[in-house]
Amino acid sequence: MRSNFSFFAVTVLALFIGGCAAPEPPAAPPAPATEYKPTATIKEIMDSMVDPSADVIWESVATYVSAKGIEEKFPKNDEEWAAVRKSAIILIESSNVLAVPGRRVAKPGEKAAEPAVELGPEEIEKLILADPATWTRLAHELQEATAPVLAAIDKKDAEGVLYSSDKIDIACENCHLKYWYPNQGAPAAAPAVAPEVVPAAK
Repeated sequence: MRSNFSFFAVTVLALFIGGCAAPEPPAAPPAPATEYKPTATIKEIMDSMVDPSADVIWESVATYVSAKGIEEKFPKNDEEWAAVRKSAIILIESSNVLAVPGRRVAKPGEKAAEPAVELGPEEIEKLILADPATWTRLAHELQEATAPVLAAIDKKDAEGVLYSSDKIDIACENCHLKYWYPNQGAPAAAPAVAPEVVPAAK
């Protein structure tokens, strides 16, 4: 009887101690999101992402006229369409890159290429810092302008690329008139878009 009672007492004591033990600490909360660390300047992003990507799109579909006749240029196979699509993706995402807060306009000491008509980097930066919401909105307008082009590319619709890519030019010009050369005045109404005709090289 004593041995049974001792076993029962030890069991109850173990359960009591186990129940009073401190619970395991909760899992550590996830680390906070990494802050943006912009390295390239706005000028560098324009030179390395925006301008080259837009040029690929604009030059992907065109009509050449020469003594030999008319030549239509457009992507002719999956590889060529994929190359244009990569540029469209870069252009779309560049709007997010441009909108990252804290990004400098240019490197220290860089000046406007044509001071007579262009604002200097310091002046552009003041405009952006004074109204960051407008800067972000104009950057995202580039994304919105490129979306129809990407949709046309995915359909391999050369005519759709041609007729929708003018919106990219309008989005770029709206931003340039705000920050780069604001003294040039508002742009004239965009004319009806016609297929680009480029004289062929001799």
